[in-house]
Amino acid sequence: DILSRPTFTVGDIEDTVNEVFLSVRKKGDDAVKEYTEKFDRVSLASPLVGEKEIGEAEQAIDEGLKRAIGRAYDNIYKFHEAQKTPPVKVETSPGVVCWQQKRPIQKVGLYIPGGTAPLFSTILMLAIPAKIAGCDEIVLCSPPDKNGNLPPVVLYTASLCGIDKIYKVGGIQAVAAMTFGTPTIPRVYKIFGPGNQYVTVAKQLATKYGVAIDMPAGPSELLVMADDSALPSFVAADLLSQAEHGTDSQVVLVTTSRSLLTKVEEEVTSQLDALPRKEIARKAIGNSRLIYMSDRDAAIDLINTYGPEHYILCTDDEEYYLEKTANAGSVFIGNYTPESAGDYASGTNHTLPTNGYARQYSGVNLDSFTKSITFQKISEEGIMDLGETIEIMAEAEGLQAHRNAVTLRKELLKQKLQKGE
Repeated sequence: DILSRPTFTVGDIEDTVNEVFLSVRKKGDDAVKEYTEKFDRVSLASPLVGEKEIGEAEQAIDEGLKRAIGRAYDNIYKFHEAQKTPPVKVETSPGVVCWQQKRPIQKVGLYIPGGTAPLFSTILMLAIPAKIAGCDEIVLCSPPDKNGNLPPVVLYTASLCGIDKIYKVGGIQAVAAMTFGTPTIPRVYKIFGPGNQYVTVAKQLATKYGVAIDMPAGPSELLVMADDSALPSFVAADLLSQAEHGTDSQVVLVTTSRSLLTKVEEEVTSQLDALPRKEIARKAIGNSRLIYMSDRDAAIDLINTYGPEHYILCTDDEEYYLEKTANAGSVFIGNYTPESAGDYASGTNHTLPTNGYARQYSGVNLDSFTKSITFQKISEEGIMDLGETIEIMAEAEGLQAHRNAVTLRKELLKQKLQKGE
């Protein structure tokens, strides 16, 4: 119960998601338009963003914000560019050469949440590795505001990243449109990006129609592990930075210090009142936990069981916790490493597994936009050397055609050898 998340079960919302999917599959753009009117309360002649809108957006952006986005772009690019790996090539036995190369996913869709906090930073996190990977087609969807527009900063950031297929479509209908394709919105092979619980379920449903997803990424969460070496005001600020994401966010403090727990609780109350989004944060705090653990072994067991999306570690014995950390989306270490650094500009990716999925999923990285293809080439010498092994194994499985595919080759080579060819 202590580690439960404030999330709906899939069954609570899958009927709505299924209805939208089936409608978009059948009616295409008309269904997308209808659901945009229903959910976003705006009617659009076309969801496609034109060049004029992008140009106007660039003019509307403050130069200071442009510089900040540019610096974040550079750091994120550096970190993801460094993730490139060379092909792996091995001669596994004489005359048998195997290698693996990464190739880009040709068509990808990026979902950028809107609502109360349009996350233009997520564009950097998704578009930059997609471009580095070499994806041919990048489609971006984000929900319009009540006037039928996307925030200028969203358009500016998308343009900076080289994206020209930008659509004013959000929620379930955006995921459905990228899953099936419509006359206006292209079908993609993999969908990326966080969203609310409806978007999360929509992405999971997309996998039933042959579209891959980055991960089931739902409401944001943060776990802080701290002891008396942590500054209570910093810990409280970090907890609140996640709590303000949405009312269904969750923040957790785990500590081996009773005094720190009390001080952080006081700081949270004090800092909360000064926040512009205090009502959202207050509701998220209602989902949240302050947990005292008597020793560090019990604490790390609890943390690994929870599998936090974001994990801040601020303890004297950080090496112990780092060595024992098995499940986390992204880890932030020490008093001067706020989670918001990773959200924006340090270089790591902020699209991370939530709801315990850090136990089996990685956060988005360069490899998320590629797939590995294996190759092999076998010489005459190689098939003669390895052939008997294949024949024996094929026969043991009762697959005679598999055996024959090798035997015929070996017999031809034996004939050639006898003729002196």
